[in-house]
Amino acid sequence: MTAARPAAAPARNTTSVPTIPIGSPLLLLGRGADRGAERGVVCAGDLPAPDDPTLAARARDAKAALGERVMVLGHHYQRDQVIEFADARGDSFELSRQAATAEAPYLVFCGVHFMAESASILGREDQTVILPDLAAGCSMADMAEGRQVVDAWARLERAGVAAQTVPLTYMNSTAAIKSFCGEHGGAICTSSNAPAAMRWAFEQAPGGGDDGKVLFLPDQHLGRNTAVLSLGLSLDDCVVYDPWQPDGGLTDEQLREARVILWKGHCSVHARFQPSMVERIRAERPGVEVLVHPECRHEVVLEADRVGSTGQIIRWVEQAPAGATVAIATELNLVKRLAEEHPDKDVVFLDDTVCFCATMNRIDLPHLVWVLEALVAGEVVNEVRVDATTRRWARVALERMLALPGDGASLTAVVGTAS
Repeated sequence: MTAARPAAAPARNTTSVPTIPIGSPLLLLGRGADRGAERGVVCAGDLPAPDDPTLAARARDAKAALGERVMVLGHHYQRDQVIEFADARGDSFELSRQAATAEAPYLVFCGVHFMAESASILGREDQTVILPDLAAGCSMADMAEGRQVVDAWARLERAGVAAQTVPLTYMNSTAAIKSFCGEHGGAICTSSNAPAAMRWAFEQAPGGGDDGKVLFLPDQHLGRNTAVLSLGLSLDDCVVYDPWQPDGGLTDEQLREARVILWKGHCSVHARFQPSMVERIRAERPGVEVLVHPECRHEVVLEADRVGSTGQIIRWVEQAPAGATVAIATELNLVKRLAEEHPDKDVVFLDDTVCFCATMNRIDLPHLVWVLEALVAGEVVNEVRVDATTRRWARVALERMLALPGDGASLTAVVGTAS
């Protein structure tokens, strides 16, 4: 039985969510929400049972009923039963491009909250972006709150360096942070174009690259790896700004001498990889090629054979000869999928401990079925929409990113000679 197509303007779910003031380091899921970040949001709704054997069929039926009115975007880190229904899959950079050109009026984003925000920013005003589970946030994005970045900029002003600093935020940040960067002459980057973005930022700084500075948000590891391995700066050229310490934990002199001011943030998945894991895998599998994501610690990246974005890692595995052994330091869902798709190669996870992206894994088949069937019934649930002012400046920053050349491959070239 085929369900009816949705009405032209489905009703919105306007369930009230209590708010908790920004600044609390932890919000329990379902206990409140901080709409300026990605913490503690609730996900109201009657979900299908996870053991319902008809879930896959229900998802197929709902997609068929919606036809071209819906586009499902799936991030590479998604679980297999979700990615199966994606019309497009990719890393955050590729999905941003897909969202910017999508024709469908409804975009169901199977990723995390900041990705859905970016789709809302880049999409048309008449498009609706839906996140199957609003609790699918990003711990890294939560490490840079809007008011903290405003305070940090004021700190740079007191040190007399704000005028020569260009803010650059990683895609893994809230719309508020993206908007701040757009309004202050900066841009956004992903792991695939971070080298090009950082070069661009130095070129925009008053006085050019020699005197300019970059405030890199919110992942210190990507910022450090890019500055040192791609741009040829030294570790001493980088300082770490800690938003939880007075004055960021830095003196005026340290800020004035620094070339890159790194925000104290990290990815909980990639930061767990250690150099000892590379040493172990090389001992266990002689001839192994180690591929790591640039969100990994600098000392891990130095031990790797190649470092690149999610998309680059996928291409390297595809291009590896039959019989090759490849160890990968990135999210486990992707590594498992690559191993299954390339049975002629020995594709293994660098760590011997299971490590999924917990928030990404909140998007499951019951949530996907729920939002799709709601659309079929004429209701929009879990819409993600960025307000007009934030959207305006965030879009400026995103468009600067999309105009950047290059794919970040220079990181690999440098690491290949260092390891």
